[in-house]
Amino acid sequence: MGIRTVKTAIATVAAVYLAMLLSLEYPMSAGLLAILGVESTIRKGIVTSLTRIGASLMGLVIATSMLMAFGFHLLVLAAFILIAIPVLLRLRLQNGLATCCVAVFHIFSIGEASVPIVLNEIGLLLVGLGTATVVNVVYMPDAERKLITERERVENAFSDIFRHIAKQLREVDYVWSGGEVLDAHEAIERGKAEAVKAAENRLFSGNPYWNTYFHMRGGQLESIEDMIRLVAQVYSSLPHGHLVAELFEALSVDVKSMTYTGNVEKRLAALEDEFKRMPLPQSREEFEVRSAILQLCRELTYYLNIAKREKKQLEV
Repeated sequence: MGIRTVKTAIATVAAVYLAMLLSLEYPMSAGLLAILGVESTIRKGIVTSLTRIGASLMGLVIATSMLMAFGFHLLVLAAFILIAIPVLLRLRLQNGLATCCVAVFHIFSIGEASVPIVLNEIGLLLVGLGTATVVNVVYMPDAERKLITERERVENAFSDIFRHIAKQLREVDYVWSGGEVLDAHEAIERGKAEAVKAAENRLFSGNPYWNTYFHMRGGQLESIEDMIRLVAQVYSSLPHGHLVAELFEALSVDVKSMTYTGNVEKRLAALEDEFKRMPLPQSREEFEVRSAILQLCRELTYYLNIAKREKKQLEV
């Protein structure tokens, strides 16, 4: 049983009970409107309730005018729908069509569009949708725990990937499935979805940390995929590969740091200077492998630049 189901039940009972206390006719309709008003996030719930109230009020004005002018006939009801739907679509109030029809059909079933009856319907709308909005605002599950879990999954997957890359640079015959890349991608997508939901559960703009974080990891994952393709081109063991492997081992630890340490960046710059002082390749095979390793270092620089730029934003 999800939390939204529980909130819907609470909102329904509260709406019916409040409608009875206010002596509104047909209080069960308030419960039905409350069911339609419960949403998955606070911001969406408020926007949806306002949209539905606006659409319903407009629909009541159009419907009561037509019913009083032409009588309570099914053809008049059909004409109302033909008019109301395009109007609501034009005003971007289409999400309120269902609640609008609930109020209009209720008046049609009574067979009278007097002022007290219309005011009663407005009262039911305000009680039903208002109660749903209050329940939405009062309690929303905390997404922080889920976001932290997805962050840990991403970082663990990245750490495992870097260890595999280091091992492959040392042992050119080493083969791994690459399943951690898929795990990281899924965790990033789940994290992005949870970050959006968390933002919509704030009435005002809040900390953009999670959106920035998962955006950063998404960009880094693309860079990691390019690095994996380059490592596949290192088909013979060279001292250069062993030295770069040490960087990836260090990165497998640094990737879990909340701040940008700059440790790997400094070591990479020193290593590139050392490569420049080494003798030139003596064979085509060595040239190709060293070229792949050099491109790998360039891609690693790009990855670190993303971390450096984005993690500094996260620290602010």
